[in-house]
Amino acid sequence: MQEFSKPRAIARAAAVAMLAAGALAGAALADKRPNRHHGHGGQGRVTVTKSSFGSVDNQPVDKYTLANGHGMTVAIITYGGIIQSLEVPDRHGREANVTLGFGDIGGYRSDAYIKSNPYFGAIIGRYGNRIARGRFTLNGTQYSLDINNDPNSLHGGFEGFNRKIWKASSFQSGHAAGVKLTYHSPAGEGCTPSHPSTPPCTTGYPGNLDVEVDYTLDNANQLHIDYKATTDADTVINLTNHAYWNLAGEGSGTIYGHLLQLNANAFTPVDATLIPTGEIKPVAGTPFDFRSFHAIGERIRGNDQQLVFGRGYDHNWVLNRAAGSTNMIVAARLLDPFSGRELTMSTTEPGIQFYSGNFLDGTLYGTSGRQYRQGDGLALETQHYPDSPNHANFPSTVLRKGQTYSTSTIYGFSVAGGHSHH
Repeated sequence: MQEFSKPRAIARAAAVAMLAAGALAGAALADKRPNRHHGHGGQGRVTVTKSSFGSVDNQPVDKYTLANGHGMTVAIITYGGIIQSLEVPDRHGREANVTLGFGDIGGYRSDAYIKSNPYFGAIIGRYGNRIARGRFTLNGTQYSLDINNDPNSLHGGFEGFNRKIWKASSFQSGHAAGVKLTYHSPAGEGCTPSHPSTPPCTTGYPGNLDVEVDYTLDNANQLHIDYKATTDADTVINLTNHAYWNLAGEGSGTIYGHLLQLNANAFTPVDATLIPTGEIKPVAGTPFDFRSFHAIGERIRGNDQQLVFGRGYDHNWVLNRAAGSTNMIVAARLLDPFSGRELTMSTTEPGIQFYSGNFLDGTLYGTSGRQYRQGDGLALETQHYPDSPNHANFPSTVLRKGQTYSTSTIYGFSVAGGHSHH
């Protein structure tokens, strides 16, 4: 198996990346931004500040801003538990927001946003990714869900966790600090009568589910996301975060020049509706082989049938871990050679969905006021596999009454070839 390690020749990697469309222009845009050294929190303490972010249906939405002394600032809003912005420095110490989103709550509630529904930065639940035809069977009973991604159910339905207002409280923990979000999901959520599905849903998800998601920022420029949940009846659950990344800076152009490495020897191929076929397919010899760094744009325009189905990458990779193991492992590394920013993602999950922003269509204008077009950001969602309740050979997503669902993901930011705070 190839060693999963940092790139040893950044210059050579940059040369590969420059072949991808739009990358150089994107980097130039980002590099023109002003140098914004916030200096929050001093060198030893992470700070948390709370402010208003508007309201939804007369319910206030709050923003919690986490900042350390190393140039990293993360803003979380209580609507959807969304990562609204995340700023980190480049190799020259210049900070930029590297996640897609909006500057006000209206952006997340606009007709254009709801129509395209990219789920920017949101907590996804009850079930991240797709469930085929919105149907699954548990303990001999069939359950039916919203068909909101025809012909399937996606990301919890029309009114998923991404559209809920979460209760929040801040906390300090040694040299780290964060925000704790909680939400009570009543039995039957996931079936929304006000949005008629075809075929109609009748049950939603079983069980009353109590969810906690903790976002914690440390002084090593790592954002930890810890998910916990309990249920009063057997159910299925698959939580993740749907942040989109552009390490050259949000609104700066495409991510096709970014270099990606995935710690996965196999992926789960899909049918034309993006539902896994059930096969676990080796990545060797395919455009899905990211065991070593490849520019995202290098093979994305090929005629591979899987890329045609997804209009690019929109697939689940099977992470290299021992069966049943839930140890924290490195899942992915993403590098922008021009800014030097690197994201290392570690997780306890068995899979990761890489989505190359294929359905961004230019109708949305983000935090910077710039247009989001196809490929202007990418999502890396740590998860159990899509449609797991309908595939006995996939790791189970069943949460039994009396059990506690617990999973963690870490987003670690550094500068390739430069100083790291680890």
